[in-house]
Amino acid sequence: MTRPDAGGAPASPPSQPLWHKGWYRYARALASPNFGPRPEGAQIDLVVIHSISLPPGEFGNGNVQRLFTNELDWDAHSYFQGIRGLQVSSHFFIARTGALWQFVGCDDRAWHAGESSYRGRSNCNDDSIGIELEGLEGGLFEAAQYETLTGLCASLFQAYPIAHIAGHEHIAPGRKLDPGPGFDWPLLQDALASPLGVFPK
Repeated sequence: MTRPDAGGAPASPPSQPLWHKGWYRYARALASPNFGPRPEGAQIDLVVIHSISLPPGEFGNGNVQRLFTNELDWDAHSYFQGIRGLQVSSHFFIARTGALWQFVGCDDRAWHAGESSYRGRSNCNDDSIGIELEGLEGGLFEAAQYETLTGLCASLFQAYPIAHIAGHEHIAPGRKLDPGPGFDWPLLQDALASPLGVFPK
């Protein structure tokens, strides 16, 4: 039982750490089986921003969460036949409402980048943290999503040696186009008060 303070109100519980073994306190945890260990000595210094909706343009139906936990019903929509059997994950997913989910601990390697290269290194899954925004490739995103993304990135800066933030389109040019021209990079840069070198040129 919480002991009241001198004024009779319950005392505040002890503050909890923002991170515990790579899991973020303010995210809803839903563990994915699609992950593995990072290579020994990997520097977790890159954040990769993606966009996703399943089927494309449909939001808030839980299908992204089902995909990342291998529970998607492949027969529920014709679009799913083209990705049938796909086993992928991301560390985080930000819904249109700003709600935040986490599927893989940041100390582990999620399967979000695929064939990729950035800042002179290949296999970006090895040393990056993937954040999926619910939305259409090239479409606009909600203010609530930027708010959650900013808070998450600020916390990642404190917990990991993040030196770069890029889109999937920047680490896999020609193969991926997300999050696309609808994503407001200057807004995120200003909100984080980060130097230009952190972001794609």
